Amino acid sequence: MSELLLDIKDLWVEYRSDGEVVHAVNGVNLTLNKKETLGIVGETGAGKTTTALSILRLLPERTGYITRGSIRFDQIDLMSYTNTDMQAVRGERIAMIFQDPMTSLNPVLPVGRQIFEALELHNDSGKTRAEMDARVDEMLELVGIPARRKKEYPHQFSGGMKQRVVIAIALACDPELLIADEPTTALDVTIQAQVLAMMAELKDRLGTSMIMITHDLGVVAETCDRVAIMYAGEIIEAGTVEDIFESAFRHPYTVGLFGSIPDLDVDESRLRPINGLMPDPTALPKGCKFHPRCAQCMDICKTQSPEAYCPTETHSIRCHLFGNRKDVTL
Repeated sequence: MSELLLDIKDLWVEYRSDGEVVHAVNGVNLTLNKKETLGIVGETGAGKTTTALSILRLLPERTGYITRGSIRFDQIDLMSYTNTDMQAVRGERIAMIFQDPMTSLNPVLPVGRQIFEALELHNDSGKTRAEMDARVDEMLELVGIPARRKKEYPHQFSGGMKQRVVIAIALACDPELLIADEPTTALDVTIQAQVLAMMAELKDRLGTSMIMITHDLGVVAETCDRVAIMYAGEIIEAGTVEDIFESAFRHPYTVGLFGSIPDLDVDESRLRPINGLMPDPTALPKGCKFHPRCAQCMDICKTQSPEAYCPTETHSIRCHLFGNRKDVTL
């Protein structure tokens, strides 16, 4: 039986600025087991990154607020932790690969020094400087960068190499959970494949659990065990990779995401985009948040938020097309 590592229940997050309230995350429920990879998929503005930042308690101090919900990591209530307490968790037990490797590194410090800083900050076992320096060499070699390059600066590395350095920093302290926020967005296709293969190998070798945030269903198919489809701050469909990719039951938004993927076997000159735009998070529509863009919208969709329909024990879809069924914990 799988052992639960992360449990998020009824998470609500707001951004407040200039008298406006942005409803970024609206009642999210997520679980992650040890040694498992969960993919969170959705368009820009869906709330994926905000959910990840909430886990690490890295929301902007004066504008970002968790208004409701609980986040438990390995039986620890992270919501009860102070910022000082969280500093011992960030990097050591939960690490994050941020969205843009080009801006994630300090341009005035050698890359080896930046890996060393992570080890120095979490040196609970009392390692010597020589031991930590050896660990820097080990991590660089692990991600495919010769250790002799540790004294070089970020501008001396390509985009793919910078991403490898960021991954080395994130994995330096052997975290139990790695959050990867669009780790391949800024990379070309060939380098994307190399980075994803390397991350999968390192995850298996180190036994790390992972949350992969992406808009690319191809990445999900290659790397994830389970998938959560996010829209307007809500999880509207969740299940195993097989549930999402092969089930006869899918949320209309999920169907739209698959329809936007190029198919080389179909002779069509244009992709099939999802009509419309993500709703304004300061004034979300009533009922199902997707109904203004849904070709199958019914009257009930405009007034009532749908309950979850569960075709299987692992698959949940929040859509009125399938009727109201009792929710399950995914």
